[in-house]
Amino acid sequence: MVISTTISDSDSHLHTTFASRYVRNPLPRFRMPEESIPKEAAYQIINDELMLDGNPRLNLASFVTTWMEPECDKLIMASLNKNYVDMDEYPVTTELQNRCVNMIAHLLNAPVGEDETAIGVGTVGSSEAIMLAGLALKRKWQQKRKSAGKPYDKPNIVAGANVQVCWEKFARYFEVELKEVKLREGYYVMDPVKAVEMVDENTICVAATLGSTLTGEFEDVKLLNELLMEKNKETGWDIPIHVDAASGGFIAPFLYPDLMWDFRLPLVKSINVSGHKYGLVYAGIGWVVWKTKDDLPDELIFHINYLGSDQPTFTLNFSKGSSQVIAQYYQFIRLGFEGYKSVMDNCMENAKVLKEGIKKTGQFEIISKDVGVPLVAIALKDSDTYTVFEISESLRKFGWIIPAYTMPPNAQHLAVLRIVIREDFNRNLAERLVLHIEKVLKELDELHSRIAAHVTPAKDEKEHQKEEEVVRYWRRLVDRDGTSGVC
Repeated sequence: MVISTTISDSDSHLHTTFASRYVRNPLPRFRMPEESIPKEAAYQIINDELMLDGNPRLNLASFVTTWMEPECDKLIMASLNKNYVDMDEYPVTTELQNRCVNMIAHLLNAPVGEDETAIGVGTVGSSEAIMLAGLALKRKWQQKRKSAGKPYDKPNIVAGANVQVCWEKFARYFEVELKEVKLREGYYVMDPVKAVEMVDENTICVAATLGSTLTGEFEDVKLLNELLMEKNKETGWDIPIHVDAASGGFIAPFLYPDLMWDFRLPLVKSINVSGHKYGLVYAGIGWVVWKTKDDLPDELIFHINYLGSDQPTFTLNFSKGSSQVIAQYYQFIRLGFEGYKSVMDNCMENAKVLKEGIKKTGQFEIISKDVGVPLVAIALKDSDTYTVFEISESLRKFGWIIPAYTMPPNAQHLAVLRIVIREDFNRNLAERLVLHIEKVLKELDELHSRIAAHVTPAKDEKEHQKEEEVVRYWRRLVDRDGTSGVC
């Protein structure tokens, strides 16, 4: 949810153009109109306003899926009127969700047998998934502290300063201290050594990120697991790891199957992934999976006899649409392991093409790594003349939406452009983007050269005028006093 704000406008009414054949009077902007209008007019009014939105396919700021096959679009449209919470009324949809959870659990190497049921749930994006995982971790820690007769009112989480803002939300909303491992020059993810140094008896987990939103880099979960196991053995603590794999959870299993980051590591107790990122589903679906049933406290699960049967539920949202769950299942059976691997290989290849093209300009330093999420993060080698913010703004005239931002504390001097490569970003678009970046760089160079040519003489003239004024001032003093200076 975004807090409501409006664009300042002295006119509080909408004035229609194409819809004027149906509507003669202007419509109020911020309150419901008194009378109905024809459906054609309502459509045209809204459609005209939406024309000013950006093109989702050219929005390279977002990890969120912007294209699906027409067959899946049909399934989504057919299920828009299904409320997922009505499990008794829509048992097949519930079954599809359970299948998705089990598929994801096996993909992440959870210790689940073929005939066993995995422990997990579909969520509204990874933000809700992180809230649920955090609540489970907090409650497990509180239970242990209570049974040991120790205080349980000051829980904390250790994470890198590069974590997504939903971790800050969880910490604030559910009263958990967030202890951030600061970044440093050339190292823009959480340092496992420093993270383990920061844990204490009140730490409910260390949150590792598989695919930093800043640079796409994978954090070293394997090293974190080893160091934390040593720390737990020394202290008698039992601090677990949660992996925020929102961006990388649907990449690593297909491109880096031997990378140890998932449930194969003993301390990894829960993982969240975003179905609407590289899970290849439109916005609105996330997943959280726990290693075992013991990792999700029973007291957090509600059993509701509301719509005809017992409904075990663990969510922050009660009602939600079924379409994204159905779309996720479609992608799983449509693509299979082979299809997902092919998509991710193509994304990485297009990222490589883009990276090489940007390198040839000679003006950028590549900040992103070769292993990680398919994105290209770049910084200007010389930002004295113009900045990445000006480049970002200039690229918008070609339709590209590419974010520019400064890094978190201890690395905030570095400003970066980040280009996310999704399935619908092909090689032709990559080559075209490089051409547009080159054109923008040339235009900015020429613009600042013209500015410098005009500003410098003006500045010299002003300096010359000041010097003449000083000379005239001293001459007046000499004429008045007959001396060469006055003390």
